[in-house]
Amino acid sequence: MTAPLPDAAPPASVRGRPPRAAAPPFAGAAALAAELATSLRGEVRFDAGSRALYATDGSNYRQVPIGVVLPRDASDVAATLAACRRHGAPVLARGGGTSLAGQCCNVAVVLDFSRHMHRLLELDPARRLARVEPGIVLDTLRRAAELHHLTYGPDPASHDRCTLGGMIGNNSCGVHALMAGKTVDNVEALEVLTYDGLRLTVGPTSEEELARIIQEGGRRGGIYAGLKSLRDRFAGLIRERYPDIPRRVSGYNLDQLLPENGFHVARALVGTEGTCVTVLEATLRLVPSPPFRTLAVLAYPDVYAAGDHVPEILEWQPIGLEGLDDRLIGAVRKKGMHPEGVALLPPGGGWLLVEFGGASQEEAGASARRMTDALARRAGAPLARLLEAPGEAKRVWEVRESALGATSFVPGMADAWEGWEDAAVPPARLGVYLREFRRLLDRYGYDCTLYGHFGQGCIHNRIDFDLRSRAGIDRFLAFLDEAADLVVRHGGSLSGEHGDGQSRAALLPKMFGPELVRAFEEFKALWDPAGKMNPGKVVRPYRPDENLRLGAGHRPWEPPTYLHFAEDQGSFARAALRCVGVGKCRRQETDGGVMCPSYLATREEQHSTRGRAHLLFEMLERDVIGRQGWRDESVKQALDLCLACKGCKAECPVNVDMAAYKAEFLHHYYAGRLRPRSAYAFGLVHWWARLASPLAPLVNAAARAPWLAALARLAAGMAPERRIPRLAPRTFRAWWRRRPPRNLDGPRVVLWVDTFSNYFDPAAAQAAVAVLEAAGRRVVVPAAPLCCGRPLYDQGMLRLARRQLRQALAALREEIRAGTPVVGLEPSCVAVFRDELLRQLPREEDARRLARQSLLLSEFLERETPGWQPPRLDGAGRKALVQAHCHHHAVMKLGAEMRLLGKLGLDVELLDGGCCGMAGSFGFERGLHYALSVRCGERTLLPAVRRAAPETLIVADGFSCREQIAQGAGRRALHLAQLLQLALRQEGEGSAAGGPGAHPEPAAVQMEDER
Repeated sequence: MTAPLPDAAPPASVRGRPPRAAAPPFAGAAALAAELATSLRGEVRFDAGSRALYATDGSNYRQVPIGVVLPRDASDVAATLAACRRHGAPVLARGGGTSLAGQCCNVAVVLDFSRHMHRLLELDPARRLARVEPGIVLDTLRRAAELHHLTYGPDPASHDRCTLGGMIGNNSCGVHALMAGKTVDNVEALEVLTYDGLRLTVGPTSEEELARIIQEGGRRGGIYAGLKSLRDRFAGLIRERYPDIPRRVSGYNLDQLLPENGFHVARALVGTEGTCVTVLEATLRLVPSPPFRTLAVLAYPDVYAAGDHVPEILEWQPIGLEGLDDRLIGAVRKKGMHPEGVALLPPGGGWLLVEFGGASQEEAGASARRMTDALARRAGAPLARLLEAPGEAKRVWEVRESALGATSFVPGMADAWEGWEDAAVPPARLGVYLREFRRLLDRYGYDCTLYGHFGQGCIHNRIDFDLRSRAGIDRFLAFLDEAADLVVRHGGSLSGEHGDGQSRAALLPKMFGPELVRAFEEFKALWDPAGKMNPGKVVRPYRPDENLRLGAGHRPWEPPTYLHFAEDQGSFARAALRCVGVGKCRRQETDGGVMCPSYLATREEQHSTRGRAHLLFEMLERDVIGRQGWRDESVKQALDLCLACKGCKAECPVNVDMAAYKAEFLHHYYAGRLRPRSAYAFGLVHWWARLASPLAPLVNAAARAPWLAALARLAAGMAPERRIPRLAPRTFRAWWRRRPPRNLDGPRVVLWVDTFSNYFDPAAAQAAVAVLEAAGRRVVVPAAPLCCGRPLYDQGMLRLARRQLRQALAALREEIRAGTPVVGLEPSCVAVFRDELLRQLPREEDARRLARQSLLLSEFLERETPGWQPPRLDGAGRKALVQAHCHHHAVMKLGAEMRLLGKLGLDVELLDGGCCGMAGSFGFERGLHYALSVRCGERTLLPAVRRAAPETLIVADGFSCREQIAQGAGRRALHLAQLLQLALRQEGEGSAAGGPGAHPEPAAVQMEDER
């Protein structure tokens, strides 16, 4: 129930100023694009799809750009600004595109530096300096610096994808700003370019140098003269009105022009959000990086008590101090995220994560223990847990870093948005502020989590604003007014990390007063007199309710869908809105995880999960793209290189499920027209294999004949570089029919024999039979050949896939209703039963039962046969290299598999390089699909297999993974079932011979009828 409020008027700084008229379309776009295309080395993209792709960032705002430029070097940047100047086009410099205040979208020419201008130009460990291009990702710099036990101090939660240019624009901070300060404190010099073409290097300026620059005159001298005048006239107000707190990010850094700060022009430009200059290079300060860390987790009754105790924690000089509330942990639990990290939190309602560093683990641990011992003797002592074991602290930090996404689209809760997500107050007043802020939220009927950089008084949240109705937006504006007053009353800053952009810029008079706001306008005018650099942000800003991505009257196209999107109330439009721009899908080559293989290979925004989600959103808006509905070519092109790996379903903080969205889109895109040849060749593989299997020797011989194989590849749309998979001489079913039944009195288990286990690789299924029977089970195999339809989803053949699922349900109905477990060997098949089945047949009880009863072999052995233990393989400690199938990772998780491998006595290395690249049929298809498949495989998997010793076991449960390994590295990979069978055979041989048998090599695991 919403609490009654006084009349909801817009904030005082907005009241009386009407919304701006919408900017008319830029008339000279075509001429500007043509000029840029002939003068740049980088890419120039003014097409509708590219413009739609960059229309939003991580904020509530949407503005469609004029066009996009991906410059290769500084010369391209200069040429772009020169052309824009001739045509009168505004310019917006963009890094990772994760901005939360709207500063990274505008009706302008967008310069995306992340594609090409991302080099580490110089690293000088002796002077502790680094020189970088603006598109470099923070973690790239940090990894290079760590080789010298140095780091770049500010590290936002987006450290694995945010760029240094974006951090400089926003004045970013992060966990370890407590140790090293904000970005502004760590910038030594900048090479910048003004809109009118002046290129200069700026940094600290002595009074003598300042006088000399002014005396030299010219454009540079004029800027510096203006800056000196600005400093002299406003120095008193700057000292008076700028809050003296660790996290003052709002406003321009005019304080850096004061004499006591060295007239540091570079630092004055930090945090200007692209409204003054374009950064070409940055010289950054590095700080010592403690090589060892210990994390103390302190639990308090609630987050307010945690805030009260921040000052006493700071006395112990930690290098990081973060806070979490119980609402955040509840959201993480509801979404099933990071259960291992949540389990490490001591019982409580509010937590502080206190990190200590040291030259050794003992030193870091001793610092943490001194603090916890002292706290235990004080009133209100928290429950404490020290995390020193490898990986434990990392798992807890993952909980904290996922907070933004974890608090978005939480099941059973209203949608939450940014807009007031990073205010900061003095740390000494944090507990009081949090209580008053919660009372304000309650009065407005809003709910949110509370977390953030408690050590510096910066609070993050996402609030369930109504941004879809006029009444809700007016209420949002009234809340902003009071929230700003509350922060100012506590001596705080409207922004403590994310910047002002459009979200908070109109409120700056409340914090700084009108005189300093006019000084901001004057500062911008010195650098950008034409007002073309990211206009409408920070200075003379748009109102917080303009350019909303949603807004009053937002009515996207709501097309009917074939799949059911229950998590989005059945609405594809809501599914397309799910991406909040966090950008975790834009991870770098050296980061682990599955998401997003196509972005890793191309570094193209349109091939990231975020890019695809944004284009689907734009398709439903139907104003820039989408006029062709489901047949929009921009969306089709972006989805074409999606491997449907499902990595985003598991690793995206808001659980974007691009594999499902792609299947839905292709279903409609190809409705009533022919698909590519490869769709029929690979999508219908169940039927083709069934037809070809009786002629397996002849088919295999033809596949080895060069001209016949080439003809077959051409007909199938298969890459000429690929080898056609070999059909088994005898199918699993043929073997099964001749095999006498065993364990007739044992509990029943259904073995799901998929297309590939039956027709191509029966050895894994035969091994599974042996293992299940050894565990005392009676194995049941469906009488007729069945298929879950997984290959059909990649081609959008959803009707045929649904028919396959109905056939499976009919064939298994008796076993399903009897509660018989169904064990699948191919991870993608089990994932279909646990995921796609419920999207296809959400109302059928048998479908829900099958989803619950479907298990991988490892899951079945762990859950259903807890007393059975596999024998250890001979040669305990033998190395096993494991490639996890993407669907296994995303849907079923890997815990049971890894525990079972450990019980075999293997020294297991789980590769963390993401998708193998084969991805079902994707890697077999000619052209870009094959090329991308190889690039994915060569990132981690194939080199690791080639490096592995001959005796190392290569383990991969997915048929496509095994095929990629065989074709790309020349090694045979084994299914888990084959390893278990090998252990059973060794045990049997050892018993028969009175001792352990010789250790057979992996090639010895063969089909029984071939031995």
